[in-house]
Amino acid sequence: MSEPGSLVRALSGRQVARNFHSYVISEVGIGIASGRLAVGSILPNDAEMMDTYNVSRTVLREALKTLEAKGLVEARAKVGTRVLPRSRWNLYDRQVLGWIQEAGPGLVFLQSYVELREMLEMQTAQLAAQRRSAEQVRMLLYWLNQRSMTAALAEPFALAEFEFHRILCEASQNPFLRAASALVEFGVVQAIAPQLRAGVADFAAAKASMYQALADAVGHGEADAAGRAMADILAVDRVWILGA
Repeated sequence: MSEPGSLVRALSGRQVARNFHSYVISEVGIGIASGRLAVGSILPNDAEMMDTYNVSRTVLREALKTLEAKGLVEARAKVGTRVLPRSRWNLYDRQVLGWIQEAGPGLVFLQSYVELREMLEMQTAQLAAQRRSAEQVRMLLYWLNQRSMTAALAEPFALAEFEFHRILCEASQNPFLRAASALVEFGVVQAIAPQLRAGVADFAAAKASMYQALADAVGHGEADAAGRAMADILAVDRVWILGA
């Protein structure tokens, strides 16, 4: 679950892993994200884990290497594989964010995330207005229309909203912002998930004029106006994400 859109697709429920390798990674990753596998604890030995997940030693070792690369565990000779604290996790990794999403991010985590998102997306909107291409403006308008057309369908709507924000990242012409699409997608999902639980029937209506203002500002090259429109959007999302 590392490709763009995978966090959005998880709105409908947990995805089934495609193979044994991804299955083990997902099961252990969620176990760590949820706290079931506690920070500082040592994972069961290879024989136990091979039996638990019904996989070969090769599959298990590769899965643990992947988790180590993401900062969730650390293997040491004569000690075993230890679960690392969240401060070591790669929080820019879409798969890690997916596990946190499934486990249920706490309020403190979400508060920190919102702070980062607001800095990131405000800058993205302003740079996009200054650097966008005609094709990127066209794509923004396309996804703006898709956002309206899918307003009653949680996942298609979330995908349209994510793609709108992803195009802004592309339009910024900044490689670091382009690489932050997982963080952007996580924010879209965190804002929509509580609306889904609350029974919201039209996901687009509350921010429709704000998204139109943002698309117009980017299209006209008005960086300040783009920043203001993005600030309005993020203010609405903040309420849903933080529940206040």
